[in-house]
Parts: sequence; C-alpha cells; structure tokens
Amino acid sequence: MAKPAKTAARIFTVDTSFAQAARRPGGVTREQAIDQAQQNVDELKPDFISWLDQTLEQLRSAIQESEGRPFNHTWHKRAYTSCSELRDIGTTMGYALITFIADNLCKMLQAIEAGKAYDKAMIVCHIDALFLARSEPFCKLSPEQLPEMTGGLRRVFELVNENQPPAIK
Repeated sequence: MAKPAKTAARIFTVDTSFAQAARRPGGVTREQAIDQAQQNVDELKPDFISWLDQTLEQLRSAIQESEGRPFNHTWHKRAYTSCSELRDIGTTMGYALITFIADNLCKMLQAIEAGKAYDKAMIVCHIDALFLARSEPFCKLSPEQLPEMTGGLRRVFELVNENQPPAIK
C-alpha cells in the first residue's frame, strides 16, 4: 500500500489593499448606505420620466430607420443601446414591467443580429408594449401582474428564436 504524500497543502491568506481598506475605521453601515442610495434614486425619479420618454422615442426612431432594410448595423446598434438602457434602469426606478419588456426586446435584437428572421411587426409589438408600460396604471405593475401580456411577448421572442413567422389568427 502506498504511503500518503507528506506534502500537505498550505492555506494562507493574502492581505490585499482592498481588504486593508475595508477594515479601516469610519464609513457607514450597510443600512445607511442603502438608505443613502435610495434617497439618491428618489432624487433622480422626477427626471426619469423625461429620460424614459426620450429613450423610448430614440428606440422607436431607430426601428423606423430599419424600414425597408432587413438588417443594418447602424439602426440595430441605436435600437439595442436604447433598449439596453431601458432594461438596465427600469426596475431601479420602479418600472419592473419596462425592464421585462426591454429585456425581451434586447434578446430579440441579439437573435436578429445572430441571423434569426427579422420581423418588424414583432419589434413594433414590443415598442408598443414599452409605451403602454410607461403609462398609468401599467407603469406601477410588475410583469407577474400582467401574465397575458408577458406570456404573449415571451411567445413572440420564441417565434423569432425559432426563425419562424408568427401564426396569423
């Protein structure tokens, strides 16, 4: 029977500059930091509505630019940038439905860039849903509160991903 190796692994910690900074006295508690961050978000909310409207218009404009062109990097990049901004900030500002729809649209735009079929009507459907989600009473609802809408938008994404046109009913 073989003898176990005499060399055992040695575990040692490295004292990084980040670890040293984290141990320094001062700073704020986690709760204070969260409260301060929430106050900062609350201060930004009044300007958010005008930013939201502007970004939605930029997205719509980029998609209108695609008219007659199945794929073009110029309009696609503008559309994806606006869409990803909406996705990234929606929930933080209390618009979870905007985040859901924009995330779905971002995935569709990525699929189109990867070669899936481009159907402008499917994109416009999402843009219309974004404008609806921006308005009262929808702006305060979560995706779970609108299962018909969110389920339909998921299905539209699946159709794009399958590279099939939507069924006409």
